[in-house]
Amino acid sequence: MKFAENLTHLFTFGEDHILLDVNSGIVHQLSPLAYEVVQFWRQSGCDLEELVASPGLAAALTAEGTADDIQEVCQGLAELAAAGMLLSEAPELKDYRFSSDYVVKALCLHVAHDCNLRCRYCFAGTGAFGGDRSLMSLETGKKALDFLFEASGGRKHVEVDYFGGEPLMNFPVVKELILYGEAESRRRGKELKQTLTTNGLLLQGQVLDFLNEHEIALVLSLDGRKEVNDRMRPAIGGQGSYDVILPHFKETVEARGGDNYYLRGTYTRFNKDFFEDVRHMVESGFDLVSMEPVVAQPQEEYAFREEDLPELFRQYDELARYYVAKARAGEPFTFFHFNLDLNHGPCLPKRLSGCGAGHEYLAVAPEGTLYPCHQFVGNPDFAVGNVDKGIENREIGNNFRECHVLAKEKCRACWARFYCSGGCHANAWNFNQDLKEPYDLGCELEKKRLECAIWIKATEA
Repeated sequence: MKFAENLTHLFTFGEDHILLDVNSGIVHQLSPLAYEVVQFWRQSGCDLEELVASPGLAAALTAEGTADDIQEVCQGLAELAAAGMLLSEAPELKDYRFSSDYVVKALCLHVAHDCNLRCRYCFAGTGAFGGDRSLMSLETGKKALDFLFEASGGRKHVEVDYFGGEPLMNFPVVKELILYGEAESRRRGKELKQTLTTNGLLLQGQVLDFLNEHEIALVLSLDGRKEVNDRMRPAIGGQGSYDVILPHFKETVEARGGDNYYLRGTYTRFNKDFFEDVRHMVESGFDLVSMEPVVAQPQEEYAFREEDLPELFRQYDELARYYVAKARAGEPFTFFHFNLDLNHGPCLPKRLSGCGAGHEYLAVAPEGTLYPCHQFVGNPDFAVGNVDKGIENREIGNNFRECHVLAKEKCRACWARFYCSGGCHANAWNFNQDLKEPYDLGCELEKKRLECAIWIKATEA
């Protein structure tokens, strides 16, 4: 049995050596000697059963250990493989087929194609998505919710995210849709989770009271330190937004007992030291945070380049150490990308297809057109239907369904395939014009985050 890169992942974090069995998700912490033995096994191409007798093994090792110690390590590796805990196969994937039925589980409801910020990196063209600045009508919103309830079939749990632009610019309609969603979900025997993504400028007073009263999950947008946030997220007049939104966010989190929200930031080439922004968020009183790398074409001055990766990797390392230190000090926080469940995790279809864009998850533009996700809104080539007639172009959804991780050549041999599920479809299309060709820089960052998350779980164990 030879070492297989597509079945295992060997890496070092600081002084810790970790071997991941990809298919089972089992994490092995290795001694320095065991790490060097596995490295030799990996590089030599020899069979595991012959490893202990391989010429050059003893000479290649620098870690302390006797011949008996080396034999014990080799025997231990063989026992792990025999027990299905190392180099494990996944035969159940061989004949796996996705259902051809459309069961829509979630909608991204674009209630506002307008915004009261002018974020420099906005993929939606400062909220207008390349079109007119417009607001969704109550009638269209109700039709969208009805579509979700009906297209979800027998599924009980469904979700909707009120999105923009800035959805609170259309709060009267959002309010009525939240009430309608609650009533209709009860009537239809569904459980509807409702989320709202906001920049926070309008998040106060009766608006905040209503969202808290109805337990609407919130995604709050802040990029970290004042100078970082205000450089990329100015208001319409060019002034900074930090001093306005930070008090709103603190009031919001305090009012809901520190729960049912995420503080989400975006980092760019202007703040490659993004760990400092995460730390700023945490030390400002937020303990549910996410920080995402900007995704932008290379010609943009704030876009990342391949040469930035070593520094970004170092920042994730610092963040992981900070995460562990805070937990050990009794001050834990949640960082979205480190929230990894090695024991249970997503079901098999979720591991293969990720977000389900195009068939389980759809976005609705203000006029009612359906798209595979919010990043395809406004592109007529990806219009799958509308809230009046439902899904009309089933071929688009079928194409997205077929773009699961095992259908992507780069992904099939990647150790991270069952964690990232092949990456973001929109990024693949925007950078490569091919849904099956992943965005390379995004892949590298995702793999680094996963290594950090796995190391964290190993230290917790």
